[in-house]
Amino acid sequence: MRTSLQFVANPPRGGWWVLLPAILAVYLILAWAAEGARLDLSELISGLPWIQDFIVRMLPPNLGYITERLVQPAIQTLQIALWGTVLSVILAVPVCFFAAKNLTPHPVVYHALRQILNVLRGINELILALIFVAAVGLGPFAGVLALALHGAGMMGKFFAEAIEEIDQGPLEAMRASGCSNAQTILFAVLPQVMPAWIGVVLYRLECNIRISAVLGMIGAGGIGFELITSMKMFEYENTAACILVILALVFATDIISARLRQMIR
Repeated sequence: MRTSLQFVANPPRGGWWVLLPAILAVYLILAWAAEGARLDLSELISGLPWIQDFIVRMLPPNLGYITERLVQPAIQTLQIALWGTVLSVILAVPVCFFAAKNLTPHPVVYHALRQILNVLRGINELILALIFVAAVGLGPFAGVLALALHGAGMMGKFFAEAIEEIDQGPLEAMRASGCSNAQTILFAVLPQVMPAWIGVVLYRLECNIRISAVLGMIGAGGIGFELITSMKMFEYENTAACILVILALVFATDIISARLRQMIR
């Protein structure tokens, strides 16, 4: 913040005009991206009546559909997200100590594990779910495996980065006193990283609840299956009920997660 204020208060050496090449470069990049993405405001405006028609068809939401059909799928969505998160933590924790620069036994191990985490994180959950649906069949188990594998890549990276940012003093003191690696991790590393790790896990759980609702649309169980079924049957009032349930799950998770983070702090 201080650097930003100094930059605003003090013009760059040579005057503000030296920034013109950078501004021009940003403009050209954005123009190139807009052309590739086919940004067209007129198409959006011409499509607004269709959006309005879709929303009108969803109103009023069929609230009775929630108690009739959506309670069990909503619970299953939570179960998918919960187990996807738990398995992610189980996979990420053993790896993250070897993927942290200050704890890894060798640079080759560090780089190899970081690339593995990048690969896991780089494959979208939907793609993983399609692979696991083909492997284990339709149902929530495929969704759990997809969330677990992708989440392991995400959390392994964040866990390792949290370890790299800890105070090195306690580590060096325990190593100098002859403590084993396990003792160093248990008494010098975990107490420092645990609050950050818990925050990451809670954030990942929030994301998994949102994503698990989408995974159901490709056959991985949960409320997403009911959502896509209602849309295919043109039962838009039921679609609106599904969206309301998904929003309720997300809001409830956000509130609970925020409370837990406050308790940790």
